[in-house]
Amino acid sequence: MAYWLFKSEPETWGWHHQVEKGAPEEWNGVRNYQARNNMREMKKGELGFFYHSVKEKAVVGIVRVANEVHPDSTTDDPRWECVDVEAVKSFERPVTLDEIKAHPKLGDMVLVNNSRLSVQPVSEAEWKIICELGGVKP
Repeated sequence: MAYWLFKSEPETWGWHHQVEKGAPEEWNGVRNYQARNNMREMKKGELGFFYHSVKEKAVVGIVRVANEVHPDSTTDDPRWECVDVEAVKSFERPVTLDEIKAHPKLGDMVLVNNSRLSVQPVSEAEWKIICELGGVKP
């Protein structure tokens, strides 16, 4: 199983929105080829971190890929695709970007080295560490 990280501005679509939705939601509006290509690799059932960007800069929950890649409904441009995700679990406590950067085993994480990429892969080892830091079982 692959793991992922989805970044969102909490004022636009925050973790509370995802939880309140109570159903799968398109991860739409992505206009970066690398992020889109990452979504093309996703399989139904894979898990990802929900990351609040901008001010908070923290992993706050876990989502599941509910539907694999399909056309993004927010555009008629066929180049842009998305997946649907659903909330799985909130973190007991947010894991901040500063904590991630300071952790000796997370220095190679994409988030540390390319923090602007909105959809990115996470290794199994990184997944386990961040889950533990956030107070959830991996």
